[in-house]
Amino acid sequence: MSYKKSVFNPLVIFLFLVLGIYIGRYFTTPNSYIQLTQSTSKSKLSELLQYLTYNYVDSIDLDSLQEDLIYKTLEGLDPHSSYIPLEDMQGITESMQGNFEGIGVEFQILNDTIVVVSPISGGPSQKKGILAGDKIIMADSVHIAGVGFTNKDVLRTLKGAKGTSVKLTIKRSNTNRLLEFDIVRDRIPITSVDVFYMIKEDLGYIKVNRFSGTTDTEFIQAIDKLKDKGMNKLILDLRSNPGGYLSAAINMADEFLSNGKTIVYTQGNSRKKQVYTSSHYGGFTKEKLVVLIDEGSASASEIIAGAIQDHDRGTIIGRRTFGKGLVQEQIQLTDGSAFRLTTSRYYTPSGRSIQKPYTDDSESYHNESQERYYSGELYHKDSIKVQDSLKFYTSKGKVVYGGGGIFPDYFIPLDTTGRSDWLYEVIAKNTLNSFAFEYVNQNRNALKSYTSASDFQNKFTVDSKVFSLFQEKNKKVNIFATKSEIENSRVWVQTRLKALIGRQLFADEGFYRAVNEEDQMIKKALEIL
Repeated sequence: MSYKKSVFNPLVIFLFLVLGIYIGRYFTTPNSYIQLTQSTSKSKLSELLQYLTYNYVDSIDLDSLQEDLIYKTLEGLDPHSSYIPLEDMQGITESMQGNFEGIGVEFQILNDTIVVVSPISGGPSQKKGILAGDKIIMADSVHIAGVGFTNKDVLRTLKGAKGTSVKLTIKRSNTNRLLEFDIVRDRIPITSVDVFYMIKEDLGYIKVNRFSGTTDTEFIQAIDKLKDKGMNKLILDLRSNPGGYLSAAINMADEFLSNGKTIVYTQGNSRKKQVYTSSHYGGFTKEKLVVLIDEGSASASEIIAGAIQDHDRGTIIGRRTFGKGLVQEQIQLTDGSAFRLTTSRYYTPSGRSIQKPYTDDSESYHNESQERYYSGELYHKDSIKVQDSLKFYTSKGKVVYGGGGIFPDYFIPLDTTGRSDWLYEVIAKNTLNSFAFEYVNQNRNALKSYTSASDFQNKFTVDSKVFSLFQEKNKKVNIFATKSEIENSRVWVQTRLKALIGRQLFADEGFYRAVNEEDQMIKKALEIL
């Protein structure tokens, strides 16, 4: 690979020529076109290619070299301009369009075995009778248990084109023989809304994990269903939501704002200012609203939080968001690969730039959240650095700050209660998940007495007997704890075990109802509402 070092500098010029051609071909603005003297560029490109091909000391894989150069050049522009190789395009497209084709199961790898967490509702596996807790031993007569499969290996084996089939051999608890299922793959939805439910008689909760092509429909359906149940207050959970489509964020914000309000505007050196405003179609414009954010909330999540905050429409609770305020346009190349180029910046209605500072060191940029941890920002509000020069005002005169991310109205520190060396080892060895699987499989008939996620949340407890069983499981894999460690971590472990058991019985609603019971941001939202 030494040739890369020898020819990299002159080929950077070559790359810019190639990118210039692509940009000139695909990118336009409403009133102007990016200009390029293509004849000169093509002449130089041909000269360079021809010279390298016939004169370089070693053979060169120009296709591979070109991909490396495209990647390095885009990476050097800013933290979010990027190259997407052809082999990665399918997964990215599926996640943003909101569907993929496969057998329709959520899974985890436990003890080197693929275990079904839950068959996706209405999917081909559920229709064939696959159950939570089933262990997939073989696929098309090929052993896939105990062979070191990774998540990527599992996806490559179980995903496939709609209409194709795969024969699964299943080991089911309390069944002596192996079971075989012929599964015909189908289109499987990828949801943006993890869960929605009523916390109290008038208070709803919606958790959104991404902003994709289906987010608008999912979110409005969730709002409507909760309103039918009497919701007039909402907790919108955008924690750890990395963003996605700008249009999905605009449409969500539109639900909360009255007609004619600025949601966000974008502007760049080659892009004129474009303002996005709310319509008169909003269905939740007057009711009480709380938005939960954290350091993992980025991009479209920050657009929502910024618009709500600047218009004093609701209360923002949590920690400072990631600070991703650069707009990318994705351009597909002729071989099916693509690149994303940053063209504009996002600004909140008050004029704040969401984007945090960056240099050409993308690794430091993406690791900045770790710096927040070491600086104490995740634990102490006073550790957050603000600049008076970046002071802005909301529609009612409240002071807000720019400079990177959205600052919450109410700061909630990172919750470290219950932490202990014993708990870290439990998490590292994944005994929480494996115990929950085993418990549900061994007690499935008894657990059928719970009729809903709400019923399970209100009645089921991880009592001392269940907790003792969990301790015994840990001892079998050489995880031991002092009495003080157990007592310190007991509540956290009991809550998480209940959530994991609830997820197997009632999907994500069973999980979130349990974990939200002890969540400090939820408790603050309840206090405010």
